[in-house]
Amino acid sequence: MSPTGYPWPIETARLDNGLRVVVSEDRTAPVAAVNIWYDVGSRHEPDGQTGFAHLFEHLMFEGSEHVAKTEHMRFIQGAGGSLNATTNPDRTNYFETVPSEHLELALWLEADRMGGLVPALTQETLDNQREVVKNERRQRYDNVPYGDAWLRLLPLLYPPGHPYHHATIGSMDDLNAADLPTFAAFHTRYYAPNNAVLSVVGDVVAADVFALAEKYFGGLPSRPDIPPAPDGTRPAPPTGPVREDVVGEVPAPRLYLAQRTHPFGTPEYDAVTVLATILGNGRGSRLYQRLADGARLAQPDFVSAYGVDLAHAPAPLIVSATARDGVSAADLEVGLVEVLDGLGDVGPEEIDRAKALLATAWWRQVSTVAGRADVLSRYATQFGDPARAGDRLPAWQAVTPEAVARAAAELSPEARVTLTYLPEEKNA
Repeated sequence: MSPTGYPWPIETARLDNGLRVVVSEDRTAPVAAVNIWYDVGSRHEPDGQTGFAHLFEHLMFEGSEHVAKTEHMRFIQGAGGSLNATTNPDRTNYFETVPSEHLELALWLEADRMGGLVPALTQETLDNQREVVKNERRQRYDNVPYGDAWLRLLPLLYPPGHPYHHATIGSMDDLNAADLPTFAAFHTRYYAPNNAVLSVVGDVVAADVFALAEKYFGGLPSRPDIPPAPDGTRPAPPTGPVREDVVGEVPAPRLYLAQRTHPFGTPEYDAVTVLATILGNGRGSRLYQRLADGARLAQPDFVSAYGVDLAHAPAPLIVSATARDGVSAADLEVGLVEVLDGLGDVGPEEIDRAKALLATAWWRQVSTVAGRADVLSRYATQFGDPARAGDRLPAWQAVTPEAVARAAAELSPEARVTLTYLPEEKNA
């Protein structure tokens, strides 16, 4: 294993136009993962343009200057590969895994949509994908029980004007109001080589990848005027506990208790991650043992605690539970609060268990070339050095009982957000 804790080679280069290229060779299997992180997510969206980054996640599969609509997907799948894209508050990510002999195809496709999407963008394509996003919102958020919890939690956790105040799905009003030139300008502003990281992992030769990157991306112009994201590192503390009750078509009461903690990548957030694992990961967790199996207040499959790994502001810790039949939301909340308030006695066995679970999750993530490519893109984008990916597991393992105790002590009721879902019939 390398001194950084990352057991595969990492080589990097930067093209003259600013594109950062990261390569990690692994000849275990004849496949290659291509992964691009653009440093644009919902936190970059100005007022009136919420949901733009997520919409472009869709639009960038709809054709570019030299690739017809839907052809990107057809080319990759026809070559035996797989592909997808995701958007979150911090970034937009496009990725493919292909047989290594088709690496050049994947790089050409990514370069063409980086530099050639705007010339191919039409009103018809824009209108079509707006409708796709509306349907996605209905299916994922609006028409499923508890589906809008994330949409509600973010504005409760972060004040208006904060870059994490709104979710990536954005406002349908904003998407409907914007015209084609506005969307084209957003792409021109952010989807540039000097605002991206290209990672390639697998059965490749680093020198060959750098040459192909230069061939296909090197001619794309850099953008010197990319605006920085709004600063979210010091949000104003809440003046007191924040609560919201939602009455709707849900099968049982559910509670979310959330609080801002520390940014992803800090030692303090590493301690929060260990604490969240102690709280809500698996049958050995405190929530399961005390609320599902012990007091029998919560449904066993619906207790959880997790941190949302946001890097540019205090990231939230979210604890949730769904009530068993006959259990009220009030009783469930008492039980949840008792578990949180009792975290002062976390012992070494619980910490060791949490670290073991985190180690398993880490190795599962990097067991594939696609997982490794995503990790390298993340650390290059957010921390300036892909090799810092090797610090992640050692950082978790270095968390001390004292650090966990400090993280537990920071879970103050005065800073807590409580979101409660209540079935309609309970309030008839």
